[in-house]
Amino acid sequence: MRKKIVAGNWKMNTTPVEGVELAKNVVAGRGEVCSCVDFIVCPPFTHLSEVVKVTRGSGIAVGAQNCAAEAKGAYTGEVSAQMIASLGVEYVILGHSERREYYGETSKTLNAKMEQAYANGLTPIYCVGEKLDEREAGKHFDVVKAQLEEVVYNLTEEQFAKLVVAYEPVWAIGTGKTATAEQAQEIHAFIREVLRARFGAKADDTAILYGGSCKPSNAAEIFAKADVDGGLIGGAALKAEDFLAIGKGFSK
Repeated sequence: MRKKIVAGNWKMNTTPVEGVELAKNVVAGRGEVCSCVDFIVCPPFTHLSEVVKVTRGSGIAVGAQNCAAEAKGAYTGEVSAQMIASLGVEYVILGHSERREYYGETSKTLNAKMEQAYANGLTPIYCVGEKLDEREAGKHFDVVKAQLEEVVYNLTEEQFAKLVVAYEPVWAIGTGKTATAEQAQEIHAFIREVLRARFGAKADDTAILYGGSCKPSNAAEIFAKADVDGGLIGGAALKAEDFLAIGKGFSK
């Protein structure tokens, strides 16, 4: 059985005080959702230490939104995987579309970040996905395949066994366009096939999360698809009630 995961990417939102309150509210409502669902919250760096404290023992894991490609040194403003792991953080989001688009992250950069994550015991949530022009040009399969082959194919089988993949339909975020549950299943099934080509049957154990506009009203429909194992949630993760309600999409 693959893991069922609902991960919340808070992005650059909430102050540390607000973030701790949000985390406490998620902890308080955790019992209302099936224990079969793994919850992960990914606050900004400034919140990580305190959020780890308030979630400890709750069954809710904590992830960072990024890490440096280097182990340590004169890299002003960067935060290393070792620093993150030392706080008790378990996951790290890598390759998010916003990092690729706004900060020029390439496959070369992401290979280095993946290496740092694994070296420090972090589980990467590796993001893939195509932009609107790529989708409209019919290149979405090629784009996603390249993002997987150029980074994930470099992992050892032991590393791959810990990987979580998240698919982001970048074309459906802030464009007014909506990805259907069928479109989500189509690309998730394709991702699994690409992974299977490199890692065989082990790909059947890999959790693949949907990173589109997932919310309480559509979570159950999306999560019902065979190759969708949960969600990487953006805006809806900033309200504990909505975030937990998305997790209930597995219970219906």
